[in-house]
Amino acid sequence: MRRLRACLGAAAAVTLAAAGSTALVAGNASGAAGALSNRWYAAAPYLMPLDNDPPDPAAIMDATGLKAFQLAFVLAPNGGGCTPTWGGTAPVASDTAVQSVIGTIRAKGGDVSVSIGGYGGTKLGQACADPASTAAAYQQVITKYGLHAIDFDLEEPEYENSAAIHNEIGAAKILQQNNPGLYVSVTTAGTADGTGWFGKQMLLEAKSQGFTPNNFSIMPFDGGFNGAASQTGALTNFNSVLQSTFGWDQATAYAHEGFSGMNGRSDTGEYFTQADFRTVLDYATSHHMDRFTFWSLNRDRQCTPADNGGRTSGTCSSVAQSAWDFAKYSVTFAGATPPSTTPTPTPTPTPTPASCKPAWSASAVYTQGNEVSYDKHNWKAKWWTQNEAPGASQWGPWQDEGAC
Repeated sequence: MRRLRACLGAAAAVTLAAAGSTALVAGNASGAAGALSNRWYAAAPYLMPLDNDPPDPAAIMDATGLKAFQLAFVLAPNGGGCTPTWGGTAPVASDTAVQSVIGTIRAKGGDVSVSIGGYGGTKLGQACADPASTAAAYQQVITKYGLHAIDFDLEEPEYENSAAIHNEIGAAKILQQNNPGLYVSVTTAGTADGTGWFGKQMLLEAKSQGFTPNNFSIMPFDGGFNGAASQTGALTNFNSVLQSTFGWDQATAYAHEGFSGMNGRSDTGEYFTQADFRTVLDYATSHHMDRFTFWSLNRDRQCTPADNGGRTSGTCSSVAQSAWDFAKYSVTFAGATPPSTTPTPTPTPTPTPASCKPAWSASAVYTQGNEVSYDKHNWKAKWWTQNEAPGASQWGPWQDEGAC
């Protein structure tokens, strides 16, 4: 059972929110690059800069021509409160690591969007008292990094909490008003019908607040999908949902619709190959959709036997591929042409497996930093956990440290 926690007082929150435009200008003056076109922010794939063996964004840019990255995820602190953190543990206010990644990307002519929410952890919409204080927390992120784009990833379990969704949608509207030109995407779960009951309630909340983002994107995976045809069918149905909810015609609905896929093997064992991405990309461009992205660049590389034993991984795709194959579809969606060839990578020596940590026990209690072995891999606990098997979920409490 969730307990909403008060954070900044309403007066302080409104003051910060009202300062949004000035703060964004100040943030840009402190070193942020000029904004890219909206098409690039719409094509930005997700990248975890602090987890899941982060790849070098500069190398991806050189190999593919990609310019924009969707950095994930900003959450409330694991210990409670209404201040933004990376992954619930690294305060945005004192961050230097993500700022360095952003600096690298901007130095090469690119830029980033930041995604808030995601599947795990406590969201700021759950922790903050109201839309104004939620917006004030997110404004800290926009100001810190001089952002021109932000993504609200509203899914389980947060989107089942009507108060939290009220705070998130209200915050998105405030940020949109106080940061002129800010590109705002809202990402939610996908189903064969487009989106489920909670996703439709989220759309109704946006309608009731008079909020229209650049797009509403669905994630058509982890719901019994089977290749591109099932995904384009869901996108067609979601278009009808947008039409009926907002009173839009078909073209207007497509202009506010986005796709957020999962490359390779999904959490539930679905497979989406490069050919599937090509089919969905053709659908998105032919219907003039606003967004085409995927989870994630950390996974946009082929697994080795040591990385993956036929399971879903946070660090590789579980399908045959060359590095960054899926990123090239985002480049194409943005209107650029990926390089026809990629440099031959320097061979990486085969690592010697590490010695195995003590075996995981279902009855033991583990806290952040504890290490165990399970299924011939070592794992490190991200937070308190008991009876949650390592590897059971990509977003679970365990970080895979490799074969042992």
